[in-house]
Amino acid sequence: MTKQELAAICIARLKAEYPDSDCTLDYDHAWQLLVSVRLAAQCTDARVNVVVQELFAKYPGVKELAAADPADIEAIVKPCGLGHSKARDISACMRMLRDRYDCRVPDDFNALLALPGVGRKSANLIMGDVFGKPAIVTDTHCIRLCNRIGLVDNVKEPAKVERELWKIIPPAEGNGFCHRLVDHGRAVCTARTKPYCDKCCLADVCRARKEFLHE
Repeated sequence: MTKQELAAICIARLKAEYPDSDCTLDYDHAWQLLVSVRLAAQCTDARVNVVVQELFAKYPGVKELAAADPADIEAIVKPCGLGHSKARDISACMRMLRDRYDCRVPDDFNALLALPGVGRKSANLIMGDVFGKPAIVTDTHCIRLCNRIGLVDNVKEPAKVERELWKIIPPAEGNGFCHRLVDHGRAVCTARTKPYCDKCCLADVCRARKEFLHE
């Protein structure tokens, strides 16, 4: 079976298993997702969703957040961890949106990458979820599952995983597929040494499943 054929099977089965899979960060506007995804680094989405309620209530727009003292932002986002660096990046990012983009989030991938605190994962998330454009978000679940299943071969660097997946995942499927990998990674293919293979809809095509059976 080729990797393209394996990818097609994984896309179809996960789509059937998780038909309503979506981003688990709460947001109403693109700039809010930019803020939340920065806060989500080394923090759960659930906690971010709680913390940003106060942040967005106090600073309801890009202009307000851009004008805020980074120390005041830090005081609110501290529960997400790495409060100082996250507050610094959020402040700088909002100021750039205000000064260069009239408070709008650009729909260009390279322009997103140029924003403070925005890496490839965040830029892909914005491109896919906000603008409906082809995207592959290589978070920890995506990397773990794609290596286990056999879609990539012992590739752990996010950018390299992304590059390999672009070769085998149809552009229209990438964003939804990555969201479903997150759901599957949380519910079934967990980070534990032996995940719940008996519950997995991909067990018969998964490379790691065969290895687990022989341990």
